[in-house]
Amino acid sequence: MRFLPLHRGRGQLDGQWRFHDSIPAAPQIGVEPGSVRKMDRFITYLNPAPHRHTFMKAFMRQDSPEFCSACHKVHLDGPVNHYRWLRGFNEYDNWQASGISGQGARSFYYPDKSSTCADCHMPLTPSQDPGNRDGMVHSHRFPAANIAVAYVNKDDEQMRITEKFLQSGFITVDLFAATPVEESQGLAQMRRRSTDAPALASTFAVGEEAETPGNVTIREVGKVAAPLDAPGIRFQPGQTVRVDAVVRTRKIGHFFPAGTVDAFDVWLELQARDATGRILCWSGRVDDDGRGPVEKGAHFYRSYLLDGEGNAINKRNAWQARSVLYVRLIPPGAADTVHFRVPIPRDAVGPVTLETKLNYRKFSDYFTKFVYAGIPKSGLAAIAFDSREYSFDSAPVPVLPIVTLARATAKLELGEPRWEPVVRKQDRERWNDWGIGLLLQGDLKGAEFAFQHVTQAEPEYADGWLNVARALIQEGETEAARPYVEKALALKPGLARAHFFMAMIAKAAGDYDGALRNLYACRDQYPRDRVALNQIGRILFLKRKYADAVRALEEVLQVDPEDVQAHYNLMLSYRGLGQAENAGREEKLFLRFKADEASQALTARPRLLSAEDNNERQPIHDHAP
Repeated sequence: MRFLPLHRGRGQLDGQWRFHDSIPAAPQIGVEPGSVRKMDRFITYLNPAPHRHTFMKAFMRQDSPEFCSACHKVHLDGPVNHYRWLRGFNEYDNWQASGISGQGARSFYYPDKSSTCADCHMPLTPSQDPGNRDGMVHSHRFPAANIAVAYVNKDDEQMRITEKFLQSGFITVDLFAATPVEESQGLAQMRRRSTDAPALASTFAVGEEAETPGNVTIREVGKVAAPLDAPGIRFQPGQTVRVDAVVRTRKIGHFFPAGTVDAFDVWLELQARDATGRILCWSGRVDDDGRGPVEKGAHFYRSYLLDGEGNAINKRNAWQARSVLYVRLIPPGAADTVHFRVPIPRDAVGPVTLETKLNYRKFSDYFTKFVYAGIPKSGLAAIAFDSREYSFDSAPVPVLPIVTLARATAKLELGEPRWEPVVRKQDRERWNDWGIGLLLQGDLKGAEFAFQHVTQAEPEYADGWLNVARALIQEGETEAARPYVEKALALKPGLARAHFFMAMIAKAAGDYDGALRNLYACRDQYPRDRVALNQIGRILFLKRKYADAVRALEEVLQVDPEDVQAHYNLMLSYRGLGQAENAGREEKLFLRFKADEASQALTARPRLLSAEDNNERQPIHDHAP
């Protein structure tokens, strides 16, 4: 009997259903070895229908993403980690809440057609298999990002398919903007927390499936030159410039990267050379001519987990995870803006060429060495930590390939500097992507600046106006955001995400009825958007309509039974109804799923020991050469 946990429905307190499948014991009969298999093959080929009905269940087609989530939405619990419930990697929730699924109301971008896991990872391929339809079957090679298995197994065909998939353009890089470092250092900044919503206990990123608390920065923008390939932009020799690269997820339905992201090397590399070939800046280089570890100061995409003593989780010892130093992943249909400091010497010969590459190595250098040759030396280890050092001299270790997923180049002309934006309609999406990356890292004024230029580049683009409002709402300037949302609705009446943000403006003003009208308009188009449903439940609670709030919040749990915000508001609503038993149950579930804030104390030691890791932990940070 096999049990596969599926995160859908509310059959268990932990929100997991189970698929049951079993194979009856074969009768013991006296036949020649292999003859039963041959008979089975003959009968299957003669009439495939019974075989298909046995192994292809309806839910595999009707609920294929939920079926995939049985293995691709995971958590650890007390019996495994001797600690508590803790979310592991999670491909399902960010797909479900995104524009890729067609179920999320608040995405930045929406494809022409929604897609599921199988659309990307089981593409149609020519085959003469008896199950083919018009000469095609869905590939069972499951192309994704695991190039390591194909490499060590010397499977050239799987290597070719995986490399082609990784370089298919599902993610892109753009060198977009620059600012003078000397000026930006003197600008005033203010930091504050963006929301008080409860956070999930997770070792993974949380995207559009929830309102995520975090710090935001209010700062003056200063001088900007963008885009870098616009005519007339120049930079002064003897100056250091802050160059912004934008990594944009396009044809991907979940976070990038995905999977067990504590064990990979995924990073953005940038190199600057002058016209003589002299290297001026190199961030993200790999030691030993590309065979060793990535430099610690690189811009990584990963989950940096810590054990009970503050040691890095770098051996897939996830059961010892107790805290998170940082998580940096890019949601589907979104972007990350990366800042590099590029010094331009006075004797530099122009133009200066910048090249950035998004690199992927599965697995990390340390983990590969540990798997093949790791021998523990001195130190302590227990159920919650491993403080031992390891040697890697006991066996040969394969050098796993590094695949470049995307790259971009730009030339910086030298001369009298020109710090001004160049607004062209053709660059509207680039301005928008830059702004999205700034918004997601909490740089609200920078994001507002970028989105204002989106409205200038293409005034009829409704999301440009709406994105200005998003930045203003996070800043707390809700009334200033109102005309921008109204403009978006005038350009695109019925735009669900505009109704959602208009509801947030009305809620902040105390207009709960107006907020509900807009949220219902959003829900009518996207009935499975968890954040909209949670907001409906919260506002009904604030209106003291506790029974209605319970019904709304129960809808959230039909999408995700582990939604921590829904359990919190259900606890409050049941208390309002005087239903102590139900409130007590929801309180237990809320405490089960909420983050352990005290665990952040474990980050103190690694932050003190590594300036590079502490820098990466900051939502907004620069990478110096």
